[in-house]
Amino acid sequence: MQVKTKAIVLSSLKYQEKSLIVKCFTESDGLKSYFVPSAYSAKKANQKIAYFQPLTVLEIEASHKNKGTLEHFKEIRLAHSYYTITTDIVKSTLVIFLSEILHHAIKEEEKNQNLFSFLETALLWLDTHDEVTNFHLILMTEVTKYLGFYPDDSEIDYPYFDSKEGYFTPFQNAYTLSDHETHVFKRLLQLKFDSDQKVFAGSERQVLLKILLDYYTLHLEGFKKPKSLEVLKEVFS
Repeated sequence: MQVKTKAIVLSSLKYQEKSLIVKCFTESDGLKSYFVPSAYSAKKANQKIAYFQPLTVLEIEASHKNKGTLEHFKEIRLAHSYYTITTDIVKSTLVIFLSEILHHAIKEEEKNQNLFSFLETALLWLDTHDEVTNFHLILMTEVTKYLGFYPDDSEIDYPYFDSKEGYFTPFQNAYTLSDHETHVFKRLLQLKFDSDQKVFAGSERQVLLKILLDYYTLHLEGFKKPKSLEVLKEVFS
């Protein structure tokens, strides 16, 4: 089946000497993996490789056999040319980290247009704004809405958050955050991308990052913490 769709690059893996296997989250079909032969040897090799950087948004024409095997691109072009993400060390580090998060978090080969639209809009926001220190925390929180485990905030006045059950509670157990962690987490739930980026101290962002990674681990089977985590911590230290 021939498909025209937008696609967000989640990962690319070198195969043998010259080829790539590229995993994308597509607007039309959810997760798809593509085989790119001779990606390193084509006449426009540099340009071609540039298409497959983390969280690049593409417009593609592809042949989808939908048999669980690798698909093939027919045409590729950039849907958006990033202006700052590729040159700003903070933003590029965020993008590498978040691509790993999404690579492990998005599991299904099914359409999720609302999630796609959110991610595309969020990436364009990142590219066009300077104050982005909470971007990854807000995005990770918002993504849980589309994956089905957003925290139930109907009883947000309770002093503890139960990470396993995903709600606020008056009682402590093995899965509840401390009162301080819960207080910081409540503040995160109220933030939008345009909120004041200086609302958290660096130490609080580290606490929130651990909370979110643990939360993802509890609610997504097989979720792995990103290899780029230590680089992210170094950039934001």
